[in-house]
Amino acid sequence: MSYIPHTKEQLESMLAVIGVKSIDDLFRDIGPELRPRSFAIPEGKSEFEVIEHFKRLASRNATHLTSFLGAGFYDHYIPAAVDALSGRAEFYTAYTPYQPECSQGWLQAIFEYQSVICELTGLDAANASLYDGGTALYEAAMMAVRITGKRKIIMDSGINLVYRSMLYTYTSNLNVEFIETPVVHGQSSRAEIYKHLDNDTAAVIVQNPNFFGAVDDHSDIVEKAHSVGALVIQSVYPIALGIMKTPGEMGVDIATGEGQSLGIPLSFGGPYLGFMAVKKEYLRKIPGRIVGETVDKDGRRGFVLTLQAREQHIRREKATSNICSNEALCALRAVIYMSLLGKQGLKELAEINFRKSEYAKTVFAAIPSVEVKTSAPTFNEFTVKLPQNAGEVVNTMIEKGFACGFPLGRFYKGMDNFLLVNVTEKRTKEEIVKCAESLEAILCD
Repeated sequence: MSYIPHTKEQLESMLAVIGVKSIDDLFRDIGPELRPRSFAIPEGKSEFEVIEHFKRLASRNATHLTSFLGAGFYDHYIPAAVDALSGRAEFYTAYTPYQPECSQGWLQAIFEYQSVICELTGLDAANASLYDGGTALYEAAMMAVRITGKRKIIMDSGINLVYRSMLYTYTSNLNVEFIETPVVHGQSSRAEIYKHLDNDTAAVIVQNPNFFGAVDDHSDIVEKAHSVGALVIQSVYPIALGIMKTPGEMGVDIATGEGQSLGIPLSFGGPYLGFMAVKKEYLRKIPGRIVGETVDKDGRRGFVLTLQAREQHIRREKATSNICSNEALCALRAVIYMSLLGKQGLKELAEINFRKSEYAKTVFAAIPSVEVKTSAPTFNEFTVKLPQNAGEVVNTMIEKGFACGFPLGRFYKGMDNFLLVNVTEKRTKEEIVKCAESLEAILCD
């Protein structure tokens, strides 16, 4: 089946404009030795054959697994209304909403999203929006460099390694110095952070809860950082903010996070949602777009694109970001999700996650030779130490129908026997007990 809509005559016409006689001439700069690999495209299949092919591929996915896997992306329940509303044609097929002629409906949706993120983080302004949690953290780091004029960033090693890797990759050709500090008993090491903190520091970056699931109050770090003119950036888990102290309450300057848990399904890495909120004084340094509320000449409420410091617009080389992709549909899902929960609903959801995780701790701790790390409080994710390699245990548990956690040895040296276990509201007590029983059977084999 041909997937090329052009006729022979149309192809000949286009080639003539380009100035070549054939398709082979068009690609003549690709040497013969490279063509077998570059041009190894099979014949086209019919629609039926393509659908059946992907069905066969999909059937190989382990959809039967009961998941206790977190590590930055979480299996939360998504109300049916999120799909129903975000899938409406007015939103789903709309053109990328960063144009001045953007509809009032879309502008209001973005405005409401910004408002909810501000409420969630306790900060003054939020953008709409960023690619994911990692790029949001990178953008925050670059904001701190622009605001302070300094180049040194202190970064806690309890930050998700994916995020840290993205920071290093994105800044590899920039004059930015990163200093990583260790965690102590699961929390940020004050002594190590303060040892490197000086007048040349642009920012201190922390995460709450961190990658080990440990909850921390960074208020003291914020105070110390501000005393030398440095900013504090905190990456947060939005569901946890239902019961945890907010970045705003700690005095944090910039808060970022991964919004996948706000009504966006797990889907092999995306599309996801990066959110960012800042103190009011840093509003003009924020990347992306800001929608504002106003009134028209007749006094009617309306919404406008108040700020969008993109390189195609007035800022040019002074643009604070070149983010041009549209994440507004993911932001829409997030605001629908949060509006369905409401303030009390989010608090109750966070409490359920916390209580189920605490119950799981007691169940796992009862397994002989398994140690649950309890040196720091956790939210819905915690670390356990196994008597053998955690990666091998995870592979065996998958055969029993459980994705029992994330083996920390993949990200941290010397932690080959440590497992990161996550429990959301979707996990029942029966599933927690069965997972623990299966784990005990493997370890006692």
